[in-house]
Amino acid sequence: MIDFKQKIAEMIANTIEFDKQELEKYIEKPKSNTNGDYAFPCFRLAKTLKKAPQAIAEEIKENLKIDETIIEKVEVVGGFINFYVNKETLAKEVLTEMDKSEEYGKSTLGNGKNIVIDFSAPNIAKPFHIGHLRSTVIGGALSAIYKYLGYNVTGVNHLGDYGTQFGKMIEGYKMWGDEYDIENDPINELTKIYIRINNLCKEDEEVLNRCRENFKKLEEGDEYCTNLWNRFKDLSLKEFQRVYDLLGTKFESWNGEAFYSDKMDEVIDILEKSGKLKDSQGTKIIEMKDENVAPLIVIKSNGSTTYATRDLAAVLYRTRTYDFDKALYVVSYEQALHFRQLFEAAQYLGIPEKQLKGLEHVQFGMVQLKTGKMSTREGNVVKLEDLLNEAIKRAGIIIEEKNPNLEDKEDVAKKVGVGAVVFNDLANNRIKDEIFDWDEILNFQGETGPYIQYTYVRTKSVVEKAGGVPDIKDINFDVLTDSYSKNVLKLMYNFEETLIQVTEKNEPSILSRYLIDLAKAFSSFYNENKIIVDDSSVQNARVYLTYAVGQVLKIGAKLLGIEMPNKM
Repeated sequence: MIDFKQKIAEMIANTIEFDKQELEKYIEKPKSNTNGDYAFPCFRLAKTLKKAPQAIAEEIKENLKIDETIIEKVEVVGGFINFYVNKETLAKEVLTEMDKSEEYGKSTLGNGKNIVIDFSAPNIAKPFHIGHLRSTVIGGALSAIYKYLGYNVTGVNHLGDYGTQFGKMIEGYKMWGDEYDIENDPINELTKIYIRINNLCKEDEEVLNRCRENFKKLEEGDEYCTNLWNRFKDLSLKEFQRVYDLLGTKFESWNGEAFYSDKMDEVIDILEKSGKLKDSQGTKIIEMKDENVAPLIVIKSNGSTTYATRDLAAVLYRTRTYDFDKALYVVSYEQALHFRQLFEAAQYLGIPEKQLKGLEHVQFGMVQLKTGKMSTREGNVVKLEDLLNEAIKRAGIIIEEKNPNLEDKEDVAKKVGVGAVVFNDLANNRIKDEIFDWDEILNFQGETGPYIQYTYVRTKSVVEKAGGVPDIKDINFDVLTDSYSKNVLKLMYNFEETLIQVTEKNEPSILSRYLIDLAKAFSSFYNENKIIVDDSSVQNARVYLTYAVGQVLKIGAKLLGIEMPNKM
C-alpha cells in the first residue's frame, strides 16, 4: 500500500533542506477529522529555520508540489499543515490489499528477530485460578501478534514446579495422603493438603523444617521425593491442559523451574568467579548498585537455591538457546523488585549487551475478588476453568433467549463466553488492577467481546444476502468517498500500524481498542449507507467494504485469542 506519511515527508523535504526520515517522524494523526488525515507541526522546525511556525507552514504550503491522486487538499491552521488523503485512492489501496491476501496486515517486519515470551506459569499442584488469566491471555496475544509481524517467537510456560512449597506438599502427603482422592480430583485434593500443611507450618516450626528438608532432598534427587513430585506434576498438567484448550493457548516450551535444577551450579560458579556473590549471614547474595534496593538472595542459609537462582539459569539458557532480541516476562507488577534485581544480576553472567537490553518485565495489574486479594493458602480462589465454564453457560442462556433455533448453539456459546472473558481482560491498559465481578465480566452489552463478534456476524450476513463477495475488478472506489466509508477505510489502513504499536509497548489493549473503534465505525457506516440497493455499482463497493471489515475484525480478534462465530 501507499505509505501516505512517507509521501507527505517527501513533499515537505522537496521544499526545505531537511532529512526526509526525520520529517516523517514529526507527522501526526489529528484527533479530529476536521484537521485532516495527517498534520505536520512546524514548531519542530522553528529553531532550525529561525522563523515563526505559522510563517514556515505558509512557506512550505506555497512551495509544495501536490500529487492530487495521493493528497487532495492541504490547509494551514496555526503552525500546522493539515493534509487530506485522496478518498478514492485510500479506498483502492485498502481494498486492493485486502484482495491480495487473507492475512491482511501481516508483515515481515520481524524477520530474523527472535522473541522469547515467558507467560502463564501456573504453579503445579495448585488451582489454575483467575489470577493466572491475565498472564495467559496477555502473553498469548503478544505471541500471536509478534508472530503475525514476522518475528520468530518462543512462548515459554515457565511452570512453578519447584521450590519450598513442594517440600510442604511432600510432607503433607506423607502425613495425610491416604485421606485424599488425588487420582480423581488432583488439584482440589492437593490444594486441601497444601492449605492444611501450610496452617500446621504456622503453628509448628519443626514441621516447617521438615518441609524445607524435603525440598533439599528433592534438589539432591531423592527417589521418593522425586517420584512424588513427578506424580503431582503429571496430574496437574492434565488439569491445566483443559484450560489451555478452552483458551486456545499454545506454547513452544514447557520448561519450568525444575528444568534449570541442573543448570544452577554453572550460574553460581560464574557469579563466584565474577566476585559479585557475597556471603551474608549464612546466605549468598548479590548486592544491587542502588543501596536502597534489597540484595538478590541466590543461596539460602540451608544451602538450597531460590527461584531467583533458577531465573538466572533461565536467562543464561535462553540467551544461548534462542539468541533473543527480546525476552519478555509477562508477570504481575508485584514482582517488579524481583525482575529489577534479576536483570541487574544477569549483567554478571557474561551475557551479550543485546540480550541484556532485550530483557523486559511486562507488568500487569492484579485480579482481586470484591472481598480482597486471592490466596491459595487461605483457600479463597476462583478457578479459571470454573470461570470459563460459567461464562459459556451464561452465554448459552442468552443465546437460548434471543435465538433458540440457532445451529451449533454449544459451539457459539463457547466462542462468545470465552471471548467475553478474554476481551474483558485485554480491553484495558494491562497495568490497571481488576476487581473480579461476575456481572461485569460477562456483560454482553457495550464495548465487549460479544459486541465485536456480533458486528462480525452482521458483516457475514450482509455479504450472504448480497450473494457473496464481489470481484475487486467490479468495485467503483469512488462510491466509498463519503465520510462514513472513509472513517472505516482509515481505520483499516492503520491495522498493521496498530499491531506494530502493540509490540512497541507490549500492550494488547491497543488492538482491543482498535477493534471496538472499527466495529463502531462500521455500525455508523451500516446505519447511514444502505448496502443492498438496485445500483450494482454502489452495492458492490459497499458489500466489499463490509466484507473487508469482517476480515479485519476476525484477524484482530484471533490475534487476541478470540474466535468468531458465523452466526449468533
